[in-house]
Amino acid sequence: MKRFFDAELESFRSHLLQMGERAIDQTRLAMKALTAADIPAADKVIAADDELDKLEVQIDDEAIRYMTLRGPVASELRLIVVGMKASHDLERVGDEATSIARRSRKLAIEPRLELYADLPRMTNIALEMLRDALDCFVHEDEQKALSVIRRDSEVDNLNRLVYRRLTSFMIEKPDTIARALELMFISKSIERIADHAVNIAEEMVFLSKGQDIRHSDVTKSGPPPEASAPPV
Repeated sequence: MKRFFDAELESFRSHLLQMGERAIDQTRLAMKALTAADIPAADKVIAADDELDKLEVQIDDEAIRYMTLRGPVASELRLIVVGMKASHDLERVGDEATSIARRSRKLAIEPRLELYADLPRMTNIALEMLRDALDCFVHEDEQKALSVIRRDSEVDNLNRLVYRRLTSFMIEKPDTIARALELMFISKSIERIADHAVNIAEEMVFLSKGQDIRHSDVTKSGPPPEASAPPV
């Protein structure tokens, strides 16, 4: 019976990682749709949005079944709770990728604005953060999770830079306002993807240490102090 429950928990973990890879792939494809004016790529992202929704539901169902059948110990319960929260963040990443794709589709038929350079860079940072946060789910690497959280400022700074450049551009060339606003919304979507990576990383610290670091200054001051060991 123990092997059955171990397999159930491993399946739960595997589906979460699968969901993460799909969210990353969808975001990369959405950015390709933007930078290459690739309408079929945008359509593919939009059509695949339901896949992440279904995976989120499946992960929730697996978590509930495991808790009902097993009566998990504290370490297992933390894994399940963290996984359910992470799947919600990943579903929102998919929503942001779909939003980018929809806006990219509209921009693809308009004259191109040469202000895209920072957006792929932002996306690469945000997706590196997301991949590292998910890797922490496998290895329970507290230090890597903290490094993910600290990188969020890079994306925030780039987002502000994009906004300043686009604002100046709209003032100089009012006929570009509609297109520039679409790029602002895309930049905000990328910034939100980084925020979801931070959320997952914070949950990974909780999984590893049993300590909730949300709304704390721990990421500025170093690793969290040792918490009293939670029951296993």
